[in-house]
Amino acid sequence: MRIISGTHKSRLIHTPKNLPVRPTTDLAKEALFNILVNNFDLSEVSVLDLFAGTGGITYEFLSRGATGVTSIDLDLRCVNFIRQTAKDFGFEAVLCFRSDAFRFLKNCENQYDIIFCDPPYELEGIESIPLIVADRKLLKPDGWLILEHSDDYDFSTLPGFYQHRKYSKVNFSIFEAETDSEEAE
Repeated sequence: MRIISGTHKSRLIHTPKNLPVRPTTDLAKEALFNILVNNFDLSEVSVLDLFAGTGGITYEFLSRGATGVTSIDLDLRCVNFIRQTAKDFGFEAVLCFRSDAFRFLKNCENQYDIIFCDPPYELEGIESIPLIVADRKLLKPDGWLILEHSDDYDFSTLPGFYQHRKYSKVNFSIFEAETDSEEAE
């Protein structure tokens, strides 16, 4: 796994083999960030990385100058790996917590420009994530929720759905923050 662009471009991330993760492929990550740089100034975004795993998405945002990234994972080994790697890379704008992602969302008081969510593909309840994010108003105006998932899901009928992208076996469903006019309808 590597960082694709930014201050740490091409830096390799050597992950322990015992972590229970399925990192986003470099192909899918590169395609996703090509979309993001055309829609956001990544040096001005605050990011929530749910089911952060090895932290690949976290490091990519930090390398591109994100103002802050909050990384959440339930596995303590993943959290410790992200903390240590961020320290080794000199990334200071990262907060990393061990928490259940659903519990975190339901108790979160912050808003983010981008929420990236890469749950285990077989995890029950992932269809509720866009609903919780919208209900709790966790996205800033013009913010995006990006949900990585398998072919087994179709989120296009959910409120706030914006677009779907597929890269090999990796699917991203993107949701936009609902505006006040949409909420009033």
